[in-house]
Amino acid sequence: MHPQLEAIFDDAESRYLKQDELHLLSQYVDSLPIRLNAYRTLRDRELEIMQPVADELQTQLPNEKIENLERAIKTAMLTLRYCAMGLLLNDQSFAQDRLISWLGGTMRLYNIQSINTVLYRLVQQHLSQILSPQEVNLLTPYLNAAETLIREQSLETTSTQ
Repeated sequence: MHPQLEAIFDDAESRYLKQDELHLLSQYVDSLPIRLNAYRTLRDRELEIMQPVADELQTQLPNEKIENLERAIKTAMLTLRYCAMGLLLNDQSFAQDRLISWLGGTMRLYNIQSINTVLYRLVQQHLSQILSPQEVNLLTPYLNAAETLIREQSLETTSTQ
């Protein structure tokens, strides 16, 4: 759960919520149905989302090794799952913490940044066709943070080689 919301609940025994805390809680509760729907859609339609992305990726990068394409797609699927859970919890640090734990090693082992650049553009394009605009707006910060983290991990990898 979002750290600020957790803090509000932890302090419930000593006082009532302040107006700004109630507002924060209200925003979370109001957005929860949209978050739940987006999560369910991502969960239930993962293959429907990723298969066209994988097909288009192979079309756009025909000279890339299949193993590298598959690895990048698997990484993107795991990333999307973490982003979906972060979205559901309304906690960007959840997704980032989980991604950092395994992403660095993946980026050090395999140089797939050029694939990731195309891949994440395709994922975001396809998600905008599957999700509602509100759901896309809620998910985009998580995807952008993940993409930035992947880019940073790739830059660290190339600078240490």
